[in-house]
Amino acid sequence: MVHPKNLQRLIESLVKLPGVGPKMAERFSYHILLAGSQEIDELIEAIKEIKNSLKLCSECYTPTEKDICAVCSDNSRDKTLICVVKNTSSLNAIERTQKFNGLYHILEKIISPLDGTFPEKERVKRLLDRLEKGVMEVIIATDTDTEGEMTSNYLAELIREKGVKVSRLGYGMPLGGTIEYADEITLSRSLEGRKEI
Repeated sequence: MVHPKNLQRLIESLVKLPGVGPKMAERFSYHILLAGSQEIDELIEAIKEIKNSLKLCSECYTPTEKDICAVCSDNSRDKTLICVVKNTSSLNAIERTQKFNGLYHILEKIISPLDGTFPEKERVKRLLDRLEKGVMEVIIATDTDTEGEMTSNYLAELIREKGVKVSRLGYGMPLGGTIEYADEITLSRSLEGRKEI
């Protein structure tokens, strides 16, 4: 289908978002085209607001309005336990289980030879620095696919050198599974059944 130039530009921009394919981008674009001015102004304002008001937590890299996020600054959290996740979606999935009361560390990039990506050195260094603050265990909660396993093994080696226990999510997570799409019961069982690696 041939779209007007500006509509095609919007579709191409939306396709760049994770999980948005060409058909969904086209539906979003037509929704935006047909929406009222107030709805569009609110959308534009919301996008501008997050770009201007949010930054990454200086401890765990989750989006926050302050220098330290609510989880890292919560004194009721177990500061001796860190759960390493790929992204904020995985963090939120684990939080929904209400079974984990430690801290988090977001990698954002994992080892992926096909994509040529590797965890950022700054984030890995920050994780290793955090271990000096009395951390007793690190749970590596990357996906159970090849990239997640490679990343887990790489981090486990670095963490063990610091004399800190390293564990991996236990039973419940299927091989090749994605953390952010797992249900709360599966993730709860995975957290409870984690194994040292």
